[in-house]
Amino acid sequence: MKADRLGRFLPGVAAMAMAIAALGGCSGSPAIDPAGDGGIGLSPNDWPSYGRTAGEQHYSPLEQINTGTVDKLGLAWSFDLPAAHSLSQPIEADGIVYTATGHSYLRAFEATTGKLLWEYDSKAAEKSGKKLRQGYGSRGIAYWGGMVYLPTHDGRLIALNGKTGAVMWTAMTTDPADNRFITGAPRAFDGRVIIGHGGADGGGARGYVTCYDAKTGKQLWRFFLVPGNPAVDHDETTQIAARTWKGEWWKEGGGGTAWNSMIYDPELKRFYIGSGNGYPYNHALRSPGGGDNLFLASIVAVDAATGKYIWHYQINPGEQWDYKTTQDITMATLSIDGKPRKVLMQAPTNGFFYVLDRTTGKLISAEPYTKVTWASRIDLKSGRPVENPGARYHEYGKLFEMWPSITGGHSWLPQSYSPKTGLVYLPVLERGMIIGDQGVDLTKEKRSTQPENISAGMGITGDFQPKLKEGKKAFLKAWDPVTQKARWTVALPGDWPGGTMATAGDLVFQGRIDNRFAAYDAAKGTLLWAFNTESPVVAPPITYSVNGKQYVTVITGSGGAGGGYFGEGTKSFNIDYRMTPRRVLTFAIGGKEKLPATPPPTPPIAPSDPDFVPNAAVALRGNIMYHAACGICHGGRGLASGTAPDLRASSVPAQKEAFDAILRDGALVPQGMPRFEDMSDADREAVRQYLRTIGQELPKK
Repeated sequence: MKADRLGRFLPGVAAMAMAIAALGGCSGSPAIDPAGDGGIGLSPNDWPSYGRTAGEQHYSPLEQINTGTVDKLGLAWSFDLPAAHSLSQPIEADGIVYTATGHSYLRAFEATTGKLLWEYDSKAAEKSGKKLRQGYGSRGIAYWGGMVYLPTHDGRLIALNGKTGAVMWTAMTTDPADNRFITGAPRAFDGRVIIGHGGADGGGARGYVTCYDAKTGKQLWRFFLVPGNPAVDHDETTQIAARTWKGEWWKEGGGGTAWNSMIYDPELKRFYIGSGNGYPYNHALRSPGGGDNLFLASIVAVDAATGKYIWHYQINPGEQWDYKTTQDITMATLSIDGKPRKVLMQAPTNGFFYVLDRTTGKLISAEPYTKVTWASRIDLKSGRPVENPGARYHEYGKLFEMWPSITGGHSWLPQSYSPKTGLVYLPVLERGMIIGDQGVDLTKEKRSTQPENISAGMGITGDFQPKLKEGKKAFLKAWDPVTQKARWTVALPGDWPGGTMATAGDLVFQGRIDNRFAAYDAAKGTLLWAFNTESPVVAPPITYSVNGKQYVTVITGSGGAGGGYFGEGTKSFNIDYRMTPRRVLTFAIGGKEKLPATPPPTPPIAPSDPDFVPNAAVALRGNIMYHAACGICHGGRGLASGTAPDLRASSVPAQKEAFDAILRDGALVPQGMPRFEDMSDADREAVRQYLRTIGQELPKK
């Protein structure tokens, strides 16, 4: 399909770009380290790691594609993918593009033609067991020394020969019997590869990161993000952090999983690690008696060679809102008050944009980049938030309207930073929720320990999609990290913005939920080019050059953790898990390829179910079970967002044998649908009744 210009298919959208003058301060000269690579000798032509460089600026110095030539950008090649999660950033090295989609399925393509060179199926879905119930697909891979590093959902880290796809070594990074799983990208630099894990949302997990020898797979060190049992665990974290916890937190893990953000500082020889939320969410339940609960929701600096603790900064002491620092951490040198400062920049889920001194871990500045109700400000002297009344919902005794919601003001979707403009390009969410613990029995015996029952297991009650006065919104914001103000803002369709990439061509690329891949003027926010991808674009793009020609590659399709929560905000786009195409798309100046015609999306219709007999009592029970076990992927009230099939329109619930074969027996495990063998016959039948009920509420043929 021809890459149409903005005016042809997006009338009026250009007017959404609101240029906002930055007030006060001076953004200085961030070009002190223009690539953020710390002198590791990276070729400007490649994109071999998540974020391209060690500093993860998601920025390329290539400029063949620029504000003056981007209107000539066209499709160079494409590759059709099967129906599966397709949200990861590709990488490119030595003329080969690598992608990981689904549950850790790796492919290698010739970068200029899209020719498939080899592929590798890790069989992660089949090996994951109950871990698959928290299954959200791969977010990224790494490359170093001729090897590609593939993390798998079931907890393996696999090193493959980049040319042939041959497995060089495999390390098991988690216990097969625990709740830990991997979706995030590993980071590989200076002969080391580091990987974290998820698993602290629906089951007990003690978060850690593990560092391996990149050539051999030998474990070099492991750093825990929360303390263990002080009576038996004598690791460094337990010695440092146990005093900030109360009760017997170790019996349920504590949380603090590092499932996404980890960056390497080649100059200071450190890794900076972003840690996750507490488990359970409820602070009064997790740590009765209070405490900051280190290192939850923290950026932690450790020695790259030994894994020894250096410093930490905690954004949410006593975290209890699913706020976390697992969002991208960006390394740069900024001119602040006339002096160069080595900094880390992050827009975590809690709604504040932080700038830290990366040498000391001291807070430099923090201001809200989206709507925030849980705190009025961050105290710069103490570094702690000034919390608003009601945010501590257990003490407040009432439900609290919390902004941002647990999905955050910025999720895992990458930000980018341009040393040329001095701006950070943020995919921003604006959505609230209602949270509290009223009516919840906080005794452990009364809470679910199954890894899919998030709300009850966390000791909270909440409405993740409330009908609030202000609706859900998404933006692309150009943020000045020195003045802590937005330079410009673009309102986006839907409420799930794609990851961003900045280039020396003065462009910002971003995918959108309305089937558009777009390029904006990095200085002004003007939309310069967009391509009809025929499917949503969530994944962050990359750019590289081969034989003097610059290319841009992105993966289309939807997916991601908690994608089912976005059904309300995406329903107008009719994203269908099975019918919406998923592809690898690559663009270049003068590209003339076309995508095959795709039928326009249609709203779901009621399945044929002539024998259905409504039973309100059973359906009510099924409603509860469905939202505990299924809703996070299949959507609230079955309103899917493309992360999984829309079960309202499925014919399977009308067929008991087929339904049981999937839920009880695991017939679709290879496709990523988990098995629920421990769900009772009565509960399974209740879920089936509920799905048949809401299915018949859809329009008929």
